[in-house]
Amino acid sequence: MAHVELLAYTQFPEETVAAAARLCYSPAGIDEIRQGMTEERVSHFMDMLTENGHETPIEHASFTFGIEGVSRSLMAQITRHRIASFSVQSQRYVAEKQFTYVMPPEIEAIPEAKEEFLQAMEEDQRHYDHLTERLKQNHKAELLKQGLSEKAADRKAEKQAIEDARFVLPNACTTKMVCTMDARSLLHFFSLRCCNRAQWEIRGVAEQMLVLAQKAAPHLFAKAGPGCLCGPCPEGKMCCGKMEDVRRHYAELSGENNG
Repeated sequence: MAHVELLAYTQFPEETVAAAARLCYSPAGIDEIRQGMTEERVSHFMDMLTENGHETPIEHASFTFGIEGVSRSLMAQITRHRIASFSVQSQRYVAEKQFTYVMPPEIEAIPEAKEEFLQAMEEDQRHYDHLTERLKQNHKAELLKQGLSEKAADRKAEKQAIEDARFVLPNACTTKMVCTMDARSLLHFFSLRCCNRAQWEIRGVAEQMLVLAQKAAPHLFAKAGPGCLCGPCPEGKMCCGKMEDVRRHYAELSGENNG
């Protein structure tokens, strides 16, 4: 199961955003913009930015998440969010000797499908192990000829082997990553990935990220979530038709975070 942790975030994120907004709308100098930043004033600036659609001050707050137990399929989706930074566990340097994987709930719910999926994972592991060993032997023999020591040749040969053996690993294979986004990018991410039409795995990760972000900056992410929370569904004809249920769910989630 996916696990998300908030590793770090901008110190005083809401005060920082409010101070940046204050600079835009008042004659205050740099040494004055943080003065008198009560919770009420911070909330006022957050509301003003939302009403004006002025999102650039929000970019001054950033949040770094640790994410693990997710599939390579999810990685392909989340890294499409370009205004972000990612560090992902490399299959070139980390051998998948007993790789773990994510099983889709729809497959797990059908015994025959689950059995076939498990067999496929076991077969992929066998192919990966066999290819790694065969490639390693070839690379090691060549490296020994080049004069490397036994230990050095063994280590380098394994790295070269897993670079190519990884091509048989499935999208289900789990990975780990560190992801950093500024608050504006996060709000956009939540609007897309908390939506019912988002793929189930990334939706689950997005919701965990949202819970953590709301606890760290409740005013900043008070209205965060799928696009239908504050207006009509942006999906048009592709709408899931469950807008009221979605709004109720995120209202409860926000209430728990602020309670």
